[in-house]
This record gives sequence, C-alpha cells and structure tokens, in this order.
Amino acid sequence: MLTELTSADRFPQFTALKVRALPSAPAVWTLEFEHGKANEVGVDVLKELSALTEALSAPDGPTALISFSQRESKRGTPIFISGANVTERGGWSDEDVKKHVRWQRETLSALRRAPVFHVCVVQGVALGWGTEFLITADYKLGVEGAQFGLPETGLGILPGAGGTSELSSLISPAHALRLGMTGERIHSEEALRIGLIQERFESQGEALARAVALCTLTSRCSPTALASFKAGLLDSIGGTPEARMEREARAYERCVDSGQASIGRRDFDLIRQGATPSWGPRQ
Repeated sequence: MLTELTSADRFPQFTALKVRALPSAPAVWTLEFEHGKANEVGVDVLKELSALTEALSAPDGPTALISFSQRESKRGTPIFISGANVTERGGWSDEDVKKHVRWQRETLSALRRAPVFHVCVVQGVALGWGTEFLITADYKLGVEGAQFGLPETGLGILPGAGGTSELSSLISPAHALRLGMTGERIHSEEALRIGLIQERFESQGEALARAVALCTLTSRCSPTALASFKAGLLDSIGGTPEARMEREARAYERCVDSGQASIGRRDFDLIRQGATPSWGPRQ
C-alpha cells in the first residue's frame, strides 16, 4: 500500500513536507511528515502547511487529503508528530513566542476548513502538536501502539494550537480536561473509546488502505457539493436550530447556483450506473 502513495511531488520546493497525488486517484493527495529529528513542528512546517492549505482550497484543488508519517526514531519508535519545535525558540522574546503560537492556531484552523475530506492516519507518537493536528482532520485512523497526549501544562504553557479551544468539541470537555490537566498519555484503544480516532488497525498498511478506499470515493463527487457540505456542517456546529437550517439552505443553494446540481440531474442515470460526470472546478 505504501508504494501506492509514491508518485511525483506536488510541491518539489517543499523541504519539510511531502505532498503527492495518488497515481490511481489524482484528486486524492497525500501529506507525509518527514522532517527534523522527530517530525517536530516549527516555522518551516507552518509555512508549507499554509501553502498546502491554499492549494487545497483552489478551484482545481483535490477532493481529499491523507496525512500520515513513516518516520521512526533511532530506536525504531514510530513517530507521527512529536510536538512543537521548541529548540528554535531559544533566542525568541515572549512577544515572538506569542505571535508564533497565534500563527500556529490560525494555520491549523485554516487547514480544518479546507474544502476536502481530510483523513489522518496516526502511527506512533502524536504528542502535543501531534494530538492537536487531529483537529484539522475529518476522520482519524489509529494504528496499534499509537500514543496521544497533551504534555504542555507540565512545561508551563497550554495546548495553544487548538487543543484548548477546539479539542473538547471532538472528545468532550471531560476528556479534554483529563488530557490537558494531567499530561496522561493514551494509546489507540483509549483514543478510539473517547472518540479521538474513529477506527483502529493492527498495521499502518491496513489503515492506509482504509484511508485510500474512503478518499477515493470522493473522486466521484461534485467538488462544489463536497465543499458546501463540509462548510455547511462545520458552520452549523453550536448554532441555533434556525441558524443551522439557514446554513444548510445556503450550502444547498451554492450547489444549485454553481450549476453542478443540474449536472447531477442531467446525468442521474449514468451516475446510478457508476459513471462520474465531468463536474468542472470547485465553485
């Protein structure tokens, strides 16, 4: 399965991230973390994540994204994202740190809103920023042995890239408070139980196969309908019933106004037979 993910880099100028398209489904991109000593996140990664998010949101952008890592420590421990790159902040002022963490938060928030189906495959260590990165994903798959946690309060700070403000919407305030206020590490079985991940697999190959199968399904869908559904759903969270219904109405009408709803009606019989119409660019 990992050979299936190997194709030409979409962004050869990137130095921290590897972004490719699936050979069998070009509308599905993969994001592989492979940088630094332990996939720690610093300035270089944030710049490339921002550029990636812009490309994902373009009219001709993909319909899905799979995030994963094959990195291992010198001792052979698998690593997803080990945390933030704290060493690069050695000479920073307090104001520099605060500005940087605001940038982290904004970067992950923008990726969360990208108009694609984002599936995250977690193998190994996903601490601090690694756990917070899951907030950007629509669906999370965990591999046996994966570790999650928020150790920041033990370092005199708090999870500042969304772990404080957004994580509770995924796993409930009680579990978010447990992780953030104790620094406890949990494994894939517990992460599945509390809803931090949605499925659990024995191997990364199995998890990636599942991610590819799910994301390939989006290639058949209208890119405008996909984007409208995701925006309508996320915008509706926490709103009143009236506000939620209005968000849905606007999202539906975007599909109609784009012309892709009429394509679906026109080609309805072909779609039922398994064909994919030419939807055109995302609008």
